[in-house]
Amino acid sequence: MQTWYGIDIGGTKIELVACGDDLQVAYRRRIATPTKDYADFVRSIGELVEAAEAELGACRAVGIGVPGVVERASGRHLSSNVPALTGQRVGDDLRHRLQRPLHLGNDLHCFALSEAHGGAAQGYASVFGAILGTGAGGGYCVEGRLIGGFNGIAGEWGHWTVPATLLMAYQLPLLDCACGLRGCMERYVSGSGLALIHHHLGGDAIDAGAIVELADGGDATARHALDIHRDLLGHGFAGLVLALDPHVIVLGGGLSKVERLYDELPAAISAHLFNGMRVPPILPPVFGDAGGARGAALLARQNTPS
Repeated sequence: MQTWYGIDIGGTKIELVACGDDLQVAYRRRIATPTKDYADFVRSIGELVEAAEAELGACRAVGIGVPGVVERASGRHLSSNVPALTGQRVGDDLRHRLQRPLHLGNDLHCFALSEAHGGAAQGYASVFGAILGTGAGGGYCVEGRLIGGFNGIAGEWGHWTVPATLLMAYQLPLLDCACGLRGCMERYVSGSGLALIHHHLGGDAIDAGAIVELADGGDATARHALDIHRDLLGHGFAGLVLALDPHVIVLGGGLSKVERLYDELPAAISAHLFNGMRVPPILPPVFGDAGGARGAALLARQNTPS
């Protein structure tokens, strides 16, 4: 049986998994992400693959999910989560270092791909995997295949602009985004965005989990922050329904663990759709944190010639 390696690059950790053709994870290893030294980053990926092959034998190919976007013309990367990658030709450098078949993809796309194969979206014709963590983004799969788009950025709904009417209704500031735009959805609906809303209302919770805990305990400010967050997220997901009409939306990232979202989001989405439109199922992920690396292995399997 062939072995496929999948590597998920995150802002704090890098995870490698090894999968067989059945996509069952047979090996897993994590290391800290070198976020500032690019040479150290490339070296760390090489050593991670070499250590796995020392235990498992040679792999058929390597798939890597990397945060950020790649400029198609130059091949250079832009990543806010791992600053060392910005301006670098990451794919070329890793291929030179690894000397193995390598397929590079977006980490969010890999999450969606994983959930489309044996995950929460198994059996659905199309899926949007929406990540709600430090930022907000996602990936779109149709019949089990990723749709990348002309620029390879399909799924970047976190950089849609929140309407001024919503910002004004909740008296929220117009925030700059690391992408260079202003008022991007991820600045308000990500985990850090929820904390920002809470702070704006006068709260002092340090993260989304603390806000949910306060709300469950009856704290009015925390509940108000969650209400605002839910409405903004409902607007963003309504845009996904109107633009892509996915058969299911699977949540990922830290906020995917907030159980109330699965009960409350359908009505919040429906409020921003015209009459007669159905909201697709909103489901939690099956693979959780392991989904990105598993999806990267699947990316390698799908794109390696037989």
